[in-house]
Amino acid sequence: MPGPPDLHETLMAAWRTSNRVTVDLIRHLPRELWDVAIPGVPRRTVRMIAAHIHNARCRWVETLGRQHGIMGPEALLGLGGASGGRVPPSRAYVWRNLSLDVGHVLSCFVAHEACHRGQIVMVARQRGHRLPRTALDAMWQWKLRA
Repeated sequence: MPGPPDLHETLMAAWRTSNRVTVDLIRHLPRELWDVAIPGVPRRTVRMIAAHIHNARCRWVETLGRQHGIMGPEALLGLGGASGGRVPPSRAYVWRNLSLDVGHVLSCFVAHEACHRGQIVMVARQRGHRLPRTALDAMWQWKLRA
């Protein structure tokens, strides 16, 4: 009988898959979509949403990881796995609205990016820009991304 799965490796694989889904969507965005304004928020564009995804990653890594020498989301999750399943608290993390167990940190990262991926797809459809089939399929064919 096999032993229990390595949950740390499972969580890391889930992050890598979600990351690839986000990267694939951004890579496949048609050039003409980048500067399309967001309905209801005309001063924000699709380009700005993509930048926000990147900047949010950077802020989380800086807030939670800088003190520990961490430079990327995957390394931050790895630090949590190596620290008994919790990202060690840092002096910079003053917001304290997120439980620092690896599952919650991962869920926060994935939910945030999924929200903005959906926003990009919705804006593209509302503005009459058809996304390439490869971009749309990449969002849901997670087994291929794993």
